Amino acid sequence: VKKNYRAFRANGRAQPIAWDTAGNERTAEEHTPDEIRTECERRWEMGGLYFYGTFADLLVGKEANDIVAEFVRGKIRERVKDPQLANALLPDTIFGCKRVCADTGYFETYNRSNVTLVDIAQSGIEEITTHGVRADGKEYAVDAIVTATGFDAMTGSLDRIDIQGKGGLKLKDKWHAGPRTYLGLTTAGFPNFFIISGPGSPSVLTNMITSIEQHVEFVADCVAWLRGQELASIDASIEAEDDWVDHVNEVAGETLLLGCNSWYLGANVPGKPRVFMPYLGFPEYVEKCDTVAKNAYEGFQTA
Repeated sequence: VKKNYRAFRANGRAQPIAWDTAGNERTAEEHTPDEIRTECERRWEMGGLYFYGTFADLLVGKEANDIVAEFVRGKIRERVKDPQLANALLPDTIFGCKRVCADTGYFETYNRSNVTLVDIAQSGIEEITTHGVRADGKEYAVDAIVTATGFDAMTGSLDRIDIQGKGGLKLKDKWHAGPRTYLGLTTAGFPNFFIISGPGSPSVLTNMITSIEQHVEFVADCVAWLRGQELASIDASIEAEDDWVDHVNEVAGETLLLGCNSWYLGANVPGKPRVFMPYLGFPEYVEKCDTVAKNAYEGFQTA
């Protein structure tokens, strides 16, 4: 890796998720049934994100997605000995809606005698008690609780801060119906306010290190350009912001991802507007940012 590091990173930046999953360029229908099984098995053995590159139409074709989703369910049934328990663990969403464990030995854990699955999707957690957790009328004594409460994704860390723009407009108020940005980097009415890997950028659907680096480079170059032009302020225009939000929604609408309850849409937070927040396609996004910069930061107002 070190010997070819520059090429390794450049190749990653050329991939849709900023990470090389060795994606299959053929769609599912271009494979025979035997080839489909072989490809799914090969990808499963590779593990991790490589499984997301199984077919070219995985996230846009319902048939391809159903094939892969059922393959995953079959793997879970193979690994979990108790059929009832296995059924409780089967994902009932499209593949890609939520992260899949492929494969770390996670599912085999449920075969252990000291492991119990409490399906809170059916009853919910009632309370945290002195000794553990109460759910479905029963208290479960535990030594430690690992809380997964950090998924008010992409907006939660921002609207908890009293960020104010022109005329005292609060960011939380502007985004009450969902986040609106230009390139996921700025939001109209908030001059000189840059957001790193924010809503409207590839962000969580990519290798985050690469996305963060690209944003930091864009912001640094922008600030240097402003200084060179002896300008002190930059703000997204409302028109550019509206066009970008429409484009983000249009791209997402071409996939199956809008039809599932995930934190990408804020579905896990009660009362949060259902808006698909990330932008799909890292290379296309970088190309857009580069074009904006080359054209004297078109879409921005400066002073």
